[in-house]
Amino acid sequence: MTSVLAFLQDHIQMIYIVILSIFLGIEVIGRVPSVLHTPLMSGANAIHGVVIIGAIIVMGQVEPDDTVALVIGFLAVVLGTLNVVGGFVVTDRMLEMFKKKK
Repeated sequence: MTSVLAFLQDHIQMIYIVILSIFLGIEVIGRVPSVLHTPLMSGANAIHGVVIIGAIIVMGQVEPDDTVALVIGFLAVVLGTLNVVGGFVVTDRMLEMFKKKK
């Protein structure tokens, strides 16, 4: 517990930045018109693909005996992959709505 409190005290500025960026992201996304959600989702999926590649590279640099880091990295890759696949499925369904029916 003391190590967690020491970490929080050492990195308090980064924690403030993360919290402020969360609020900023909510405000920016909340003001996006409905028409732009499909292109933005496609862009977010592409960016998240880069994040997955980064997580794989970082996992390759972890020491083999560091089980916690390997488990967290594996979860990051799996959840990131699910996010990308789900985003492309939703984007595809949204684009289907704009096609003419026969």
